[in-house]
Amino acid sequence: MQQRTQGTWVIILSFFVAYLLAVVPFPDWAMNYRPQWVAMVLIYWVMALPYRVGIGAAWMAGLVMDLLEGSLLGLNALALAIVAYITLSLHQRLRMFSSLQQSGVVLALVGLHLMMTHWMKIAAEQAVASNLLFLLGALSSAFIWPWMFVLLRQMRRGFGVR
Repeated sequence: MQQRTQGTWVIILSFFVAYLLAVVPFPDWAMNYRPQWVAMVLIYWVMALPYRVGIGAAWMAGLVMDLLEGSLLGLNALALAIVAYITLSLHQRLRMFSSLQQSGVVLALVGLHLMMTHWMKIAAEQAVASNLLFLLGALSSAFIWPWMFVLLRQMRRGFGVR
């Protein structure tokens, strides 16, 4: 029981750090390049521990992200739940992929997350239709993924999260 509780705190701590990184101020010119930290942490934990972190955890993570961003409640929650569902359906295959192949999947999943949130903001009239530069965040997330994967895996193994 102690180890399971400890593992839960490691997962929560990793999401907390992702939230902090998600709200760090960037200059205006670099906002489109911001990696999607919460989505990447979610993808990792769903892939590594699909029986502990799933669609419900993704929904909660998205609600917290909505509160932090001050966006429409449920916007990120729905997008992250769909990302978690896709990751759950592919988690055994993703584990066998090389880090380059995983980066490609992260590019697609984070790009889906960004597109869904952008479309929902347009539908809710919180944003205007613009160019596709907002998808550059998916590219930077895919670039960072191999290092983030190694860091989270070492943290999971070091603390014995199961």
